[in-house]
Amino acid sequence: MATEGVTSILQAVAVARQRGDEAAARKLLDGALAKTPDDPMLLNARGMVALAASEFSSAQQFFGRAAKADPAAPALLVNLATACRGAGDDAGERQALQSALELDRVNLTANLRLAELHERLGEKGDALQHWTAVHGIAAALPERTAQLDALTRQAADQIAQHTAALAEILEGGLSASREAVPLPDRRRFDACLDVALGRRRIFHNECAGLHYPFLPEDEFFDRRHFPWMAELEAKSDIIAAEFRELWRGAEGFSPYVTLKDGTPENKWSSLDKSLDWSAYFFWRHGERVEEAYARCPETGKIIDSLPICDIPGRSPSVFFSILRPHTRLPAHTGVTNVRAIVHLPLVIPPGCGFRVGGETREWKYGTAFAFDDTIDHEAWNDSDEPRAILIFDVWNPHIQPEERKLLQEFFRLTAATSYATAATVD
Repeated sequence: MATEGVTSILQAVAVARQRGDEAAARKLLDGALAKTPDDPMLLNARGMVALAASEFSSAQQFFGRAAKADPAAPALLVNLATACRGAGDDAGERQALQSALELDRVNLTANLRLAELHERLGEKGDALQHWTAVHGIAAALPERTAQLDALTRQAADQIAQHTAALAEILEGGLSASREAVPLPDRRRFDACLDVALGRRRIFHNECAGLHYPFLPEDEFFDRRHFPWMAELEAKSDIIAAEFRELWRGAEGFSPYVTLKDGTPENKWSSLDKSLDWSAYFFWRHGERVEEAYARCPETGKIIDSLPICDIPGRSPSVFFSILRPHTRLPAHTGVTNVRAIVHLPLVIPPGCGFRVGGETREWKYGTAFAFDDTIDHEAWNDSDEPRAILIFDVWNPHIQPEERKLLQEFFRLTAATSYATAATVD
C-alpha cells in the first residue's frame, strides 16, 4: 500500500476513534493489514486499538511486529513495553525498554517506565539510576509544561527517598567501622561516601597562575603535614595581644582588594579599595615590611620561626586579615597550588564561616588549619564585630625539597625576563 493510502487509512482510523467507534477503527486497520501486513504505522495503530481494549497479548503481537518492521523507532518499543506491562510480562517489558534505550539513551519515557519497573520489582539501585536519568533529561528540556515540571519534581522526590534510605543503611552498617578509624584517616572515605550519596561534589584546582601537576586535590590539608602547628597555636595569645594593640590605632591597614583602573565590573568590585576586607602585611610579595616587625616584634619573631614559602619576588605573604561586620567574600580561587594557605584565628565572633570546596568550617580561636586556595572557597562574617586571622603561605606539603629548589629557580629566572607576570604567584 502506498504511503498516501496508509496515511488516509490512519486518518480515517483517528476519526473513528474520536467518535468512540473502536469497532470501525479495528475493521479499517484489519482490512489494510490484510493487504500490507508489515507496515509499521498500521501495526502500531492496530496495537493501540488492542491496548485501548485491554487486549494486552494482542497488543504485544502488533507492537512486536511493528518494532521488527521498523527497528530504528524507539517509540514502537516503548509501546510494546506498555503492552507487556498490561500483560504482566515483566521480562518482556524490561527487554523492550532496554532495547529502546539502546536506540535513544535519553528517551524520557523509556527511562521513566524502566524506573517504574525497577521500583515494582524492588531493584532499588537500578530504579535510582533511572530516576536520576529522568530528572536530568526532564530538567534539561527547554520547553516547560506543567506536566514536565511535575515529572521533574517526582523524579527529584524519588531520588531523595532512595538516597536517604541508602544513607541510613550505609551509615548504620558502617558506624562501628568508621568510629574505629581516627577522623583524619577516614576523611577521604567520608568524602567518598558523601559523593556516592549525592551529598557533595568534588572540587578541582583552578589556578590563575602556575599549576603544578599531579598534586593531590585536597581542600584542607591533613594537619599531620605540619608538625609545627601546635607550637604556633600555643603562641596565639601573644599574637592576638599584639594584633589588638595594633587594631586600636587602626593604622597601616589597607584594602586587600585593589583593582586596576578600568577593570570591568566583576565579583570583587564591591570590595575594591574597601576596608571591609583589609590587611596588615608583615611580608608582601616576598618583601619584608619592617614597620610591621617593629610594631609587632613578638609576632615578627614567631613568623620568622615558621617554614613559610619563599619564592623570589612572589612569596611569602604574611598578614593580619580583617573581615568587617556583615562582609562576605565571593567564591574564588587562588593563583597557584605550589603553596598551602594557613589560617590562625585570632578574633572570631559568632556568625563567621569558611568554605573550601565541599567542606565548611568555623574558625576557632587559636586553632590553625591549612587549605588549598586554588580550590573554590569563600568566607563570611555575619556578626556585628570584626573577624581577624593571621594568614601566611607555606609550601604545599606534597612538593619535595628538590622540587622547591627547582621552582625557586624557575621563578627567579622568569622574574629576570620580560615574561614575568603578576599572576604567576600572588
